[in-house]
Amino acid sequence: MTIRVLIADDQAMIRGGLKLILEDQPDISVIAEVSDGVDAIAQARQLRPDVCLVDIRMPRLDGIEVTRALAGPGVPHPMRVIVVTTFNLDEYVYGALRGGAVGFILKDAGPALLIEAVRAAHDGEALVSPSVTVRLLRHLTRPAGVPDKALRSLSEREIDVVREIARGRTNLEIGAELFISLSTVKSHVSTIQTKLGLRNRTEIAVWAWENRIVESA
Repeated sequence: MTIRVLIADDQAMIRGGLKLILEDQPDISVIAEVSDGVDAIAQARQLRPDVCLVDIRMPRLDGIEVTRALAGPGVPHPMRVIVVTTFNLDEYVYGALRGGAVGFILKDAGPALLIEAVRAAHDGEALVSPSVTVRLLRHLTRPAGVPDKALRSLSEREIDVVREIARGRTNLEIGAELFISLSTVKSHVSTIQTKLGLRNRTEIAVWAWENRIVESA
């Protein structure tokens, strides 16, 4: 099955580069390129791509607003949005993650990471690379006091899974690390989302870093 991708970036060179990398893959097709946030929302709603690559800074509407419109709380049939960023825009990424983005990549990421990000988002894996995930989420972590009271509702095994998600591990990697089956990992993730009232793995990771769950390991 071909993964249909929309690219939203105000720089033609960036759009062209992303398209060349993605379309070199037999299972990925770029179905739309747009240069501003308003067009991104309009084209995404019309074409319903599998994955949207959205730049943070764009004319008319920025990437945070686009993410909220396509994937935010209350949006029917939310789409999978990956935010494109640089490290000096971390505060914007935090807003995008809270707005429903399922992942992020850096503008200077290599082709392998870009392709991995798109395939991961399509497969429901919110986080992409541990090296990127941990560095960025640690920087985004706000000062925390007492951990969220929801923590008490999680079992020890569920907390282990939360920590692994926050470190950027995929379900397969979590299963190998904790010596549990893939189906058990998926069951834990679903239960964790329900208990914490979170919508996806990215929100689990942000919650874990905010509440120092990873650091408590």
